[in-house]
Amino acid sequence: VGNRDDSNLYINMKLKAAAEIGINANHIKLPNTATEADVLKCIASLNADPAVHGFIVQLPLDSNNPINTEKITNAVAPEKDVDGLSSINAGKLSRGDLGDCFIPCTPKGCMELIRQTGVQVTGKRAVVIGRSKIVGAPMHDLLLWNNATVTTCHSKTSTLAEEVGKADILVVAAGKAEMVKGEWIKPGAIVIDCGINHVPDSTKASGKRVVGDVAYNTAKEKASYITPVPGGVGPMTVAMLMQSTVESAQRFLEKFQPGKWTIQYNQLTLKMPVPSDIEISQSCIPKPIDQVAKEVGLFPDEVELYGQTKAKVHLSVLNRLKNQPDGKYVVVTGITPTPLGEGKSTTTVGLVQALGAHLHQNVFACVRQPSQGPTFGIKGGAAGGGYCQVIPMEEFNLHLTGDIHAITAANNLVAAAIDARMFHELTQSDQALYNRLVPSVNGVRKFSNIQIRRLQKLGINKTDPAALTKEEINSFVRLDIDPGTITWQRVLDTNDRFLRKVTIGQSPTEKGFSRTAQFDITVSSEIMAVLALADGLDDMKKRFAKIVVASSKKGQPVTADDLGVTGALAVLMKDAVKPNLMQTLEGTPVFVHAGPFANIAHGNSSVLADKIALKLVGKDGFVVTEAGFGADIGMEKFFNIKCRYSGLRPHVVVLVATVRALKMHGGGPAVTAGVPLPKEYTEENLQLLAQGCSNLNKQIQNARLFGVPVVVAVNAFKTDTKAELALVVQKAKEAGAFDAVECTHWAEGGKGTLALARAVQRASQAPSNFRFLYNMELPVVDKIRIIAQQIYGARDIELLPEAQEKLALYTKQGFGNLPICMAKTHLSLSHDPEQKGAPSGFVLPIRDIRASVGAGFLYPLVGTMSTMPGLPTRPCFYDIDLDPVSGGVNGLF
Repeated sequence: VGNRDDSNLYINMKLKAAAEIGINANHIKLPNTATEADVLKCIASLNADPAVHGFIVQLPLDSNNPINTEKITNAVAPEKDVDGLSSINAGKLSRGDLGDCFIPCTPKGCMELIRQTGVQVTGKRAVVIGRSKIVGAPMHDLLLWNNATVTTCHSKTSTLAEEVGKADILVVAAGKAEMVKGEWIKPGAIVIDCGINHVPDSTKASGKRVVGDVAYNTAKEKASYITPVPGGVGPMTVAMLMQSTVESAQRFLEKFQPGKWTIQYNQLTLKMPVPSDIEISQSCIPKPIDQVAKEVGLFPDEVELYGQTKAKVHLSVLNRLKNQPDGKYVVVTGITPTPLGEGKSTTTVGLVQALGAHLHQNVFACVRQPSQGPTFGIKGGAAGGGYCQVIPMEEFNLHLTGDIHAITAANNLVAAAIDARMFHELTQSDQALYNRLVPSVNGVRKFSNIQIRRLQKLGINKTDPAALTKEEINSFVRLDIDPGTITWQRVLDTNDRFLRKVTIGQSPTEKGFSRTAQFDITVSSEIMAVLALADGLDDMKKRFAKIVVASSKKGQPVTADDLGVTGALAVLMKDAVKPNLMQTLEGTPVFVHAGPFANIAHGNSSVLADKIALKLVGKDGFVVTEAGFGADIGMEKFFNIKCRYSGLRPHVVVLVATVRALKMHGGGPAVTAGVPLPKEYTEENLQLLAQGCSNLNKQIQNARLFGVPVVVAVNAFKTDTKAELALVVQKAKEAGAFDAVECTHWAEGGKGTLALARAVQRASQAPSNFRFLYNMELPVVDKIRIIAQQIYGARDIELLPEAQEKLALYTKQGFGNLPICMAKTHLSLSHDPEQKGAPSGFVLPIRDIRASVGAGFLYPLVGTMSTMPGLPTRPCFYDIDLDPVSGGVNGLF
């Protein structure tokens, strides 16, 4: 701060020394008008910068404003305080924690000079003259903890000469020229002179010379070793500053070594019977999320806190860790489920709790963010259950960090742009449209960047708006959208059956241009699928640009880029693209990011979350992610779509099975949500169970088609018998599973999945010959047929007329080489939800084919797919309430 000549001299000496040994050193200059707040702001920035390993505040602070020096020195992070002046470092030194602090550079240099003499400090009598915080006081502590007997003298010491005469080691930092006389010094003593004083000297050009605090000429006759002034302690001080900076960098690298975690796990207090999910969640005090971030090796500037329990993680971490090897990649899927679900989310959380809190492996869970629709509808939340949850579960299941709201806004901006563009094209001439699309601002007309892209797409290589011909203007301004081809709908994150079909444009201001449309639930939006598959901000923008919203009347695809909204979409989604960091009940880290539908989309959490997690865990760690619905849907799409785009290769498949679901597949009565289970499911029935294992067998085969080892997790319920559980384990192994184990994690947390965790560890070491099911270059119909025959067990497929028409259109438009995302019921391997077990020989009807070109797949519709759920007679919201006193949420499950 300021511009003192002496400070500039000292700083230049330090910069020169740093340059000589390869330390990258910078001088941050603040003017003498700087306030205390300005200095503190600068310090805070340096504290948070992981590229800075150490810094010093040059004293004194030369400012016209009052600045509290103590406050400034204490603002420096102790781990970067290479000057050793903060109270924390001083306190550690005074307590003898020499290996866990930075020592002020002058005392440290003095100690090194003493060591260089070869004289043992232990047992020697040492005298320190001076008690400043910079030299005297820390020198006393340093000598004391090196086992010397130390006396500190100062200006008020009455017997100074007598005390000096007793010293085997004398360190003088009094700031008084030649105060210590040679005759005072004990013969053979080591004398360290830290003083720099100016005395008159007519023989010098400057009229003065530099002397120390010791009368050098007489003292050198009695001392065995003595430091000259100048040229003694000064250079050592600079050298020790360099050494402390190197030590700081070494400590930083050791502490933040990629893949080296030190985690504080939470110990569960298990209760029987198991309380409700929200009771368990609220009984656990989560760690501060910045602590979780620090534990897994994230830097402060890579984390954006959203309160105490959730945070967003910057994508910059991928660049920092680009040379770090990936960990083991595990996907959790399941057999064909009942409408109640079979516990994939619970198993995912239980597995990471076992691997982390019990086996002390670096492990991350990567899960989807749930929609609020089911949370307030019939299904409830999706944070896991029992003692295997992501917490706080109310934060997880509600707004989280607003990603779904951002998707809603982005999606509806596109929808608004479609109808507005059609309206303006129908009500204006070419020239009027052109004048408004490319307005004159201060007498200057210019195309925006996105308009330049549209011109290039049309083959118009002009950048001057005045240069376009009438025909070129017509092509530029007319998207000429065919209303009957619009595939883009408005969305809302609420279950609302009455928005499944609506009429829009009924206001008189729309001049009669109305049309029939619909609302979908937000998580079915292609924006969500793009978020889940994007590889970064740039890739997300490119995918947004390619989104096809309709066709023109000439059959050409109309994209988000044609509408001019690509950049705006990226702005709305710039924060949503960052994964959300949370934790499990037992304190293991979780990424919650993206939540695309598992029928019309691919049903997996984001590529970005998986990639960041794989870098953070290191080569021996694990990342466990979950694929929606059964293995025939979510797992198949995980492999053929997500892994194809991400380039990631899985090591293990965990297939979740339950006795309940397998009995259903064996011919048991219907399982209905909200209705008590029939006795077949609560009493032992080995025959029914054995028959239903056909579904388990088929799903194991499906996983093995991709060349990845399969571990079956048998999610045990309290009504399951030992014989039933043993039968499922036996059948799974006979079907080719690498291993099969019983799991009791819902009631026991990570302890209940220890056997599963160990099986996953072993399976991850087994050979994995991962392969895709089909080649992207195959015709669309062949790709659909391969999935139908090899995954579902169909004899063949049948394309209905609408599907044939769309197939021809998308092939003509150039989308035939995209992967396939089958939209099929999750309640059966076939298209008929009533067909249980492992049906075969059926013909799979393809009703329609639609395109998510931005996300990067075609989705054939097998039957009717609802994209807007409705509310039941008694929705979950009847039980959800807020405690006005505590502010706590009640009734979520």
